[in-house]
Amino acid sequence: QVQLVESGGGLVRPGGSLTLSCTASGLDLRYYGIGWFRQAPGKEREGIFCIRGPGHTPYYVDSVKERFTFSRDNAKNTVYLQMTNLKPDDTAVYFCATADVGYGCSGGVIDADFRRWGQGIQVTVSS
Repeated sequence: QVQLVESGGGLVRPGGSLTLSCTASGLDLRYYGIGWFRQAPGKEREGIFCIRGPGHTPYYVDSVKERFTFSRDNAKNTVYLQMTNLKPDDTAVYFCATADVGYGCSGGVIDADFRRWGQGIQVTVSS
């Protein structure tokens, strides 16, 4: 059974940091495109990061560029999104998702390419 599980969310003060994890079972993340998405209350889901596979150029949406950093630990079959200098506007439910390798990312996040999704995890930035 393929499963993506996010963890690491929570409540943080403005300016703080969190690192989200996305651990996969039933598939090897090395062979998939990866995306991170978020959905704030009352807003549409937003793709904030994508990479078509290892060695490909990552994409970050402007609003998170230079504050969020993607990384992976192949041994743990886990990808991460390190979030720094968090702002109240970053408050949202965050999702990881996978696409077929080579897909999901071309100058921006291609939502339709992502087929498998985690359940989402809440990040709240508030003082």
